[in-house]
Amino acid sequence: MSGARLRPWFEAGEREYHGDLIRAGKSPEQADVAASQSFEEYFPGGVPAPGHHVFDVLADDEPVGYVWIGPQTSGDPQDWWLWDIAIDDRHRGRGLGRAAVELAEAEAVRRGARSLGLKVFGFNTAARSLYESLGYDTVSLLMTKRLT
Repeated sequence: MSGARLRPWFEAGEREYHGDLIRAGKSPEQADVAASQSFEEYFPGGVPAPGHHVFDVLADDEPVGYVWIGPQTSGDPQDWWLWDIAIDDRHRGRGLGRAAVELAEAEAVRRGARSLGLKVFGFNTAARSLYESLGYDTVSLLMTKRLT
Protein backbone atom coordinates (compact mmCIF):
# COMPACT_ATOMS: atom_id res chain seq x y z
CA MET A 1 0.00 0.00 0.00
CA SER A 2 1.37 3.38 -0.93
CA GLY A 3 2.31 5.86 1.79
CA ALA A 4 -0.45 8.21 0.59
CA ARG A 5 -3.08 5.52 1.24
CA LEU A 6 -1.48 4.11 4.38
CA ARG A 7 -2.32 7.00 6.73
CA PRO A 8 -6.05 7.12 5.90
CA TRP A 9 -6.16 3.31 6.06
CA PHE A 10 -4.47 3.38 9.47
CA GLU A 11 -6.98 5.90 10.86
CA ALA A 12 -10.00 4.09 9.38
CA GLY A 13 -8.67 0.71 10.58
CA GLU A 14 -8.32 1.91 14.14
CA ARG A 15 -11.89 3.28 14.09
CA GLU A 16 -13.22 0.05 12.58
CA TYR A 17 -11.41 -2.11 15.14
CA HIS A 18 -12.80 0.11 17.91
CA GLY A 19 -16.33 -0.46 16.59
CA ASP A 20 -15.78 -4.21 16.27
CA LEU A 21 -14.55 -4.38 19.87
CA ILE A 22 -17.70 -2.64 21.07
CA ARG A 23 -19.86 -4.95 18.95
CA ALA A 24 -18.00 -7.89 20.52
CA GLY A 25 -18.91 -6.69 24.03
CA LYS A 26 -16.19 -4.26 25.13
CA SER A 27 -17.16 -0.94 26.68
CA PRO A 28 -16.30 2.17 24.65
CA GLU A 29 -13.54 2.93 27.15
CA GLN A 30 -12.07 -0.59 26.89
CA ALA A 31 -12.29 -0.40 23.09
CA ASP A 32 -10.49 2.99 23.12
CA VAL A 33 -7.57 1.55 25.07
CA ALA A 34 -7.34 -1.75 23.15
CA ALA A 35 -7.57 -0.18 19.69
CA SER A 36 -5.07 2.60 20.37
CA GLN A 37 -2.60 0.24 22.08
CA SER A 38 -2.80 -2.23 19.22
CA PHE A 39 -2.25 0.35 16.51
CA GLU A 40 0.52 2.09 18.44
CA GLU A 41 2.33 -1.24 18.82
CA TYR A 42 2.01 -2.37 15.21
CA PHE A 43 2.14 1.07 13.55
CA PRO A 44 4.51 3.21 15.61
CA GLY A 45 4.34 6.74 14.24
CA GLY A 46 1.74 5.56 11.73
CA VAL A 47 4.20 3.28 9.89
CA PRO A 48 4.10 -0.53 9.88
CA ALA A 49 6.38 -2.12 12.50
CA PRO A 50 9.26 -4.22 11.14
CA GLY A 51 7.94 -7.30 9.35
CA HIS A 52 4.39 -5.97 9.00
CA HIS A 53 2.98 -5.42 5.51
CA VAL A 54 -0.26 -3.85 4.32
CA PHE A 55 -1.34 -4.55 0.75
CA ASP A 56 -4.10 -3.09 -1.37
CA VAL A 57 -6.60 -5.54 -2.86
CA LEU A 58 -7.28 -4.40 -6.41
CA ALA A 59 -10.16 -4.92 -8.83
CA ASP A 60 -9.79 -3.41 -12.28
CA ASP A 61 -6.65 -1.64 -10.99
CA GLU A 62 -8.63 0.17 -8.28
CA PRO A 63 -8.19 -0.43 -4.51
CA VAL A 64 -11.26 -2.25 -3.17
CA GLY A 65 -9.85 -3.56 0.09
CA TYR A 66 -6.69 -4.44 1.97
CA VAL A 67 -4.84 -7.22 3.72
CA TRP A 68 -2.35 -6.81 6.59
CA ILE A 69 0.09 -9.59 7.49
CA GLY A 70 3.05 -9.81 9.81
CA PRO A 71 4.79 -11.90 12.43
CA GLN A 72 2.76 -13.27 15.30
CA THR A 73 3.58 -12.16 18.82
CA SER A 74 4.70 -15.70 19.77
CA GLY A 75 8.33 -14.79 19.14
CA ASP A 76 8.76 -17.51 16.51
CA PRO A 77 9.62 -15.69 13.25
CA GLN A 78 8.02 -18.52 11.25
CA ASP A 79 4.59 -18.03 12.85
CA TRP A 80 2.75 -15.29 11.01
CA TRP A 81 -0.62 -13.64 11.44
CA LEU A 82 -3.25 -12.32 9.09
CA TRP A 83 -3.90 -9.23 11.21
CA ASP A 84 -6.70 -7.75 9.17
CA ILE A 85 -8.45 -8.07 5.84
CA ALA A 86 -11.43 -6.29 4.34
CA ILE A 87 -13.13 -6.01 0.99
CA ASP A 88 -15.42 -3.03 0.30
CA ASP A 89 -19.09 -4.01 0.60
CA ARG A 90 -19.91 -3.40 -3.04
CA HIS A 91 -17.11 -5.76 -4.17
CA ARG A 92 -17.90 -8.69 -1.89
CA GLY A 93 -19.05 -12.02 -3.26
CA ARG A 94 -16.67 -11.91 -6.24
CA GLY A 95 -13.87 -14.06 -4.78
CA LEU A 96 -11.62 -11.12 -3.90
CA GLY A 97 -11.42 -12.04 -0.20
CA ARG A 98 -10.44 -15.60 -1.06
CA ALA A 99 -7.82 -14.39 -3.54
CA ALA A 100 -6.47 -11.89 -1.00
CA VAL A 101 -6.07 -14.58 1.67
CA GLU A 102 -4.37 -16.91 -0.80
CA LEU A 103 -1.96 -14.15 -1.83
CA ALA A 104 -1.32 -13.29 1.84
CA GLU A 105 -0.46 -16.94 2.45
CA ALA A 106 1.95 -16.97 -0.51
CA GLU A 107 3.58 -13.71 0.63
CA ALA A 108 3.97 -15.02 4.19
CA VAL A 109 5.63 -18.19 2.86
CA ARG A 110 7.90 -16.06 0.67
CA ARG A 111 8.97 -14.21 3.80
CA GLY A 112 9.73 -17.42 5.73
CA ALA A 113 6.43 -18.22 7.44
CA ARG A 114 5.41 -21.81 8.11
CA SER A 115 1.99 -20.93 9.54
CA LEU A 116 -0.55 -18.15 9.19
CA GLY A 117 -3.05 -17.62 11.98
CA LEU A 118 -5.90 -15.19 12.39
CA LYS A 119 -8.70 -14.16 14.71
CA VAL A 120 -12.23 -13.56 13.59
CA PHE A 121 -15.05 -12.05 15.58
CA GLY A 122 -17.84 -14.53 16.27
CA PHE A 123 -20.41 -12.26 14.61
CA ASN A 124 -18.50 -12.37 11.31
CA THR A 125 -20.01 -15.57 9.95
CA ALA A 126 -19.09 -14.84 6.32
CA ALA A 127 -15.40 -14.53 7.21
CA ARG A 128 -15.50 -17.65 9.37
CA SER A 129 -16.99 -19.61 6.48
CA LEU A 130 -14.32 -18.30 4.08
CA TYR A 131 -11.46 -19.20 6.41
CA GLU A 132 -12.85 -22.68 7.06
CA SER A 133 -13.22 -23.26 3.30
CA LEU A 134 -9.56 -22.29 2.91
CA GLY A 135 -8.49 -24.91 5.47
CA TYR A 136 -8.13 -22.83 8.61
CA ASP A 137 -8.87 -24.80 11.78
CA THR A 138 -10.50 -23.43 14.92
CA VAL A 139 -7.90 -23.71 17.68
CA SER A 140 -9.68 -21.69 20.36
CA LEU A 141 -13.17 -20.46 20.97
CA LEU A 142 -13.87 -17.62 23.38
CA MET A 143 -17.47 -17.28 24.47
CA THR A 144 -19.18 -14.68 26.58
CA LYS A 145 -22.65 -13.92 27.86
CA ARG A 146 -23.80 -10.42 28.71
CA LEU A 147 -25.45 -10.42 32.13
CA THR A 148 -28.09 -7.87 32.99
